Amino acid sequence: MTSPQDPGNPANTDPEATSAEAAEAAAAEAASADGVVDDATTNTAEAQADAATANTAEAEAAVEDAARDITDEAAAGEDTVAEDSLEAQLAERTEDLQRLNAEYTNYRRRTERDRQAVIETTKAKVLADFLPILDDLELARQHGDLNEGPLKAIADKLTGVLTNNQLTPFGAEGDAFDPEVHEAVQDLSTGDEQVIGTVLRRGYTVGERVVRTAMVIIADPAESADAADGPDSPDNAD
Repeated sequence: MTSPQDPGNPANTDPEATSAEAAEAAAAEAASADGVVDDATTNTAEAQADAATANTAEAEAAVEDAARDITDEAAAGEDTVAEDSLEAQLAERTEDLQRLNAEYTNYRRRTERDRQAVIETTKAKVLADFLPILDDLELARQHGDLNEGPLKAIADKLTGVLTNNQLTPFGAEGDAFDPEVHEAVQDLSTGDEQVIGTVLRRGYTVGERVVRTAMVIIADPAESADAADGPDSPDNAD
């Protein structure tokens, strides 16, 4: 068989050989294309995996932050509740202390008042025991037995001691009649105005307490004035 004069001419090329080479070239291009596609697919998958990993990390971080915020809020709420509870307990204890202090103050005042009442009552009873002695001394004075001598000195000392203890006599002729402190044994008055005409027994007080009422005879004001200016009165004595 004779070789063609121009082997490079496509017309002179073997069709079978040419087809095989074309097939191999197409297979190489397909393989190359598949490699590119595989690389692109791999790169895309890796990118998606990286993005998913990043999103997962961000989600986990957000969950941790939210959990931390919830924990902090819960702790702050517990602190607020504890602080409110302490303030409520403090207010309650303060109120109890103030009430106890007020009760103690009232108790102390009541005790002091009761103690003073007991002292005044006992004092009045003791001083009342001296009143019969004072009545006898008054009668002796009216008879002139206390003008001088030892009895006058004793009477003056006793009267001074009793006066220092707030024993005060009341009830004199001409004073207005008061049924609260005067005991009337006879009423000689004729009008609405009544005064003491005669004192039969003097009354006494200790402070503001009446330890004995005065025994008197009631008269009219004119009669009382006449009795005071009568011949036996001190102003008409020689």
